[in-house]
Amino acid sequence: MTTSTHDAQVRTGGPVMPARPVVLPVKMARSRKWVDSGARWFVSLGGVLIILCIMAILVVILAEVYPLLLPPRAALHRTFESKSGVANLAVGIDEHWDTGWMVTARNVQLVSWRDNRILETLDIPALKQAETRTACVVSEKLIVLGLSDGRILPIEVGFNTEYTTDEQQGLTQRRMTPIGKSGEPLKVGKEARPLDVLAYRPHEKGTAIAAATGPSELALLNVTEKKTLMGGVTRKVKTASHDLSKFGAISGLLFDEHGETLYIGTSSGRLIRWGVEDIEAPELQGEIQATTAGITAMGFINGQRTLVLGDERGAVSTWQFVREQGREVFAVKKLYDFQPHEAAVKAVTANQRNRGFATLDAAGVIKVHYATTGQTQLTIAGHEGLRSLAFTPKGNGLVGGDASGNAKLFEVHNPHPESATWSSLFGKLWYEGYEKPEYVWQSTGGTDDFESKLSLTPLVIGTLKGTLFAMLFAIPIATLSALYASQFMHPKLKSLVKPTVEVMAALPSVVLGFIAGLWLAPVVERILPSIAMAACIVPVLILVALLLWRLIPIRIRTRVKPGTEVFLLVPVILAGGLLALVFGGVIETGLLGGDYRLWLKNTFQIVYDQRNSIVVGFAMGFAVIPIIFTIADDSLSNVPPHLVAGSLALGATRWQTAVRVVLPTASPGIFSAIMIGFGRAVGETMIVLMATGNTPITDWSPFNGFRALSANIAVELPEAHEGGTLYRVLFLAALLLFVMTFVVNTLAEVVRLRLRKRYRAI
Repeated sequence: MTTSTHDAQVRTGGPVMPARPVVLPVKMARSRKWVDSGARWFVSLGGVLIILCIMAILVVILAEVYPLLLPPRAALHRTFESKSGVANLAVGIDEHWDTGWMVTARNVQLVSWRDNRILETLDIPALKQAETRTACVVSEKLIVLGLSDGRILPIEVGFNTEYTTDEQQGLTQRRMTPIGKSGEPLKVGKEARPLDVLAYRPHEKGTAIAAATGPSELALLNVTEKKTLMGGVTRKVKTASHDLSKFGAISGLLFDEHGETLYIGTSSGRLIRWGVEDIEAPELQGEIQATTAGITAMGFINGQRTLVLGDERGAVSTWQFVREQGREVFAVKKLYDFQPHEAAVKAVTANQRNRGFATLDAAGVIKVHYATTGQTQLTIAGHEGLRSLAFTPKGNGLVGGDASGNAKLFEVHNPHPESATWSSLFGKLWYEGYEKPEYVWQSTGGTDDFESKLSLTPLVIGTLKGTLFAMLFAIPIATLSALYASQFMHPKLKSLVKPTVEVMAALPSVVLGFIAGLWLAPVVERILPSIAMAACIVPVLILVALLLWRLIPIRIRTRVKPGTEVFLLVPVILAGGLLALVFGGVIETGLLGGDYRLWLKNTFQIVYDQRNSIVVGFAMGFAVIPIIFTIADDSLSNVPPHLVAGSLALGATRWQTAVRVVLPTASPGIFSAIMIGFGRAVGETMIVLMATGNTPITDWSPFNGFRALSANIAVELPEAHEGGTLYRVLFLAALLLFVMTFVVNTLAEVVRLRLRKRYRAI
């Protein structure tokens, strides 16, 4: 008789017949086999489809991000052949690349780029009366020439666009009509000296003009015009001359956007900043040694706040007038040095669609730069003889004029210059108007010259910050609750608690975010000192209650069912909360000056925002707790009973068994639960969107808000232009989320397998 049979006889009091094997009919066995096989293939197919769907999502994201990684390129699009043989001083083209203009030392030519023919030649008597030696300044829609006889000639060049629709065919045709108009020449100085260096800036009060009438002689003019009652115009010219021999020979002049500040470059490489509101008594606002060689080209980028300098040795640098940190003192500071030219820089032109600009040297080499990132993005070589350079109106091309009167049009493909490098997306950049390089996310603004700031670092930090505070709140509560529920709680009580916690996971995150933003945030702001006191008072009261419980006679304690002692702590916790409310108000009044927010600001320079990381930690932690609790409880409950029984049989207490036997054995499942909760917190959108100020900052203070990657995608993707830089950067943010969750899940699986292997022997 076997041992099992003997045990059965002892339990039943008689012999036990051996069990007969269950034999299924052949038809039923085949049916079950087919069902099992079909179920196996169906489950496998479902798993494969899920993997394929995830891979498809990854492919779509990568397809949208890939254009950000493509390098810019340029190619010669078209050449305009001219037979004039006179050098082009300035060139321009319309936004459709149909018609253009060329300013020479003799006339202004309005040309058709499509037909390679001259549409109209605007003869200007002032040009015929002077010599061909001239200086040229492009100011908005005006071309201003400094003539060899000491006069200034403004020329207005532009285009009229007309659209006509054929009602029968329904076709719309565009016609570009070029406009050329010469103003009245203006005499500068008393002697007829050639004007080689010139600055011209129209502004609200008139027109500011600066001209070098000699190597170190500067003439300042302020021209104002008023309309008379008869419809005429009276011009008033105010002139002042200044000797700049102490600074050196004048090699460059440039006004700011208001015509109130004049930047002067010298042949020794010095940059002088003059305040010229009063042209008779200008104010010296700054003087620096900007370059080691003579300044040969000056220009502003779009926005008129960043100055570009080029010198005789080919160096290119950008400068900005910024306030020194902590002081009300402004100074001109260098921002970046760009890739230098091999010859002297002769021209600087700005892209009017972004912060890009291009430089041209004496050898005909063009370099395209981006001011904010400090990167030289493109080099166009092999075009000797180019003398003038300008961006097309849409910034997608460059047009240059050479010394023979010809012009060349270059197609430039650089759709995402502000995010062309990883440093521009994740590094600190020195933006216009900022005192130092910073991480900034600001995709939209209120002005036409606004520059998008698309640093993803604040969003990554915000995502990690929100996840950190949520997990700090959720992990202790969820894991300890799971340990108590699985090892100490009464089964009947657990049958009520666990389903209730699982129902919590079904609460929509938008509801949690709504409650957190409108109700929880004001409550936390009002009683934050009391919350901090509760974290100290409640644990102390629980320990005191435990000591008092130990003093109660054993015969009374045994009347309480094991696993229901938690109900005795409810009044203790409530009492601790009431004491925290009382003491929190007393401490705020007595020690914190009556307002903890002012105390934080005055003492630690910390600003308290109502919707901050603490509120997000409570709300998002509440959403994560059910996930961690459920999985951790299942892992703890599935520990083999013989391990628990063996530990208890050897004399260990329930607590020692739970901590030293059950907890290590279930650690792989608990770790997986924490990682799954981490993934939920990383991808959470609505709670972060509604419970924070949604401010993209890099501050780790719990009293400030943040902006997470997921919330930023939800807010800005509907408004982003498809295919634009913001649109693709948002997809890059989605790729970061994808990678973060993939890495976290992979690490979690690796750690789980190692823990499982370690405790498998138990």
